[in-house]
This record gives sequence, C-alpha cells and structure tokens, in this order.
Amino acid sequence: MAKKRIIRNYRKVKYVLYRETLINAKEHFWAFLGSFVGLGIIAYLQYGKLLESDFVFLIGSFGASCVLVYGVIESPLAQPRNLIGGHFISAIIGVTIQKLIPDILWLAAPLAVALSIILMQITKTLHPPGGATALIAVTGSTQIKTLGYLYVIFPVLLGTLILFFTALIFNNMTTNRQYPSHKKFTHFKKTIFNRKKNK
Repeated sequence: MAKKRIIRNYRKVKYVLYRETLINAKEHFWAFLGSFVGLGIIAYLQYGKLLESDFVFLIGSFGASCVLVYGVIESPLAQPRNLIGGHFISAIIGVTIQKLIPDILWLAAPLAVALSIILMQITKTLHPPGGATALIAVTGSTQIKTLGYLYVIFPVLLGTLILFFTALIFNNMTTNRQYPSHKKFTHFKKTIFNRKKNK
C-alpha cells in the first residue's frame, strides 16, 4: 500500500514538473496579451489621465494579480471570487489598521497583512496579492493614506474589476483556456472522495 502511494506521488510530481517546464507558445501569447491589456488600461488611466491629479490608480499588488489571473488561470487563487474578494477585504483591513495605529508602522504593517490573510481564509477569498494591498494601505504614500476608505473603491475595487473583465475576454478567446476555471475544484473533490473511499 505504501509502495503504491510512493509510486503514485512520484508520477504526480513527475507530471507537474514536466508540465511546468513545457513551452506552450499559445499559452504564453494569451498570458502576455491579457496581462498587457489589463494592466495597460490601469497604467493608462494613471499616467494618461490622472498624472496631474492626486489620484493613485496603479498599485504594485495588481502586478502580482496579473501573474495569477493571466498566467495560472486554473489556480483556485486566481478565480474571480479570490481576485475581487481578496483585494477588497485586504484593502478594508489595511485602511482600518492604518487609521487605528498610523504612527507605529512596525506593528501596523505585519498586523494588516496577518489579519488580511486570516479574513481571506475565513471568507474563502485567498489571493496572495491581497496581502500586498493591505500592506500598501499602511505603508503607501501620503496620497494613498489620505484616500482613507476610498482606497477600497478606487483604486482597489475598480482596478480588480478591470483585471477581471479583461481576463474574461482574453482567457476565453481560445478553446484551450477557460476562465473562471472549475477544473481544479472538480479535481479537488475527486481527490477527497477517493481518499475517503480508500479508507
């Protein structure tokens, strides 16, 4: 039994490593195009339209979201609930912590990130870039801090919606890609069911 499990795990690892090292030109093309357009729209709004204003629209955590939403679209962490919910919850946490303890940065920064992780886990909206969104709310520029809770809506919510709608378009332009993806969830359910069955 243990030998079978080892062989099965070895095959899984071998498959994952093989799959991850494959060069798929079409996959790379769509990932590039989607992320370029999605983040490009946000960058254009920031530097083309809002350059002379005090508004901040382009935040660093959007870059990390692009990696997930356009590059690893089957990941549970890249799904719409996670993308939008993760950023939204983390932004609220970040702004709240910044308002409660604005002068103790060494405490506010880790507290904002830690609390955002817990709340994302509880609400099943775990999205790694959300941690950066919370951190930006605490450690960001004066422009960001003066936004207060408006930071949650603009740039965070509006920016994630732009990334989401762009992902819907570009991730579904070919039959090889599907977003949102339900494949991982189905595979997860099968794995849990098989474990219970084997017991």
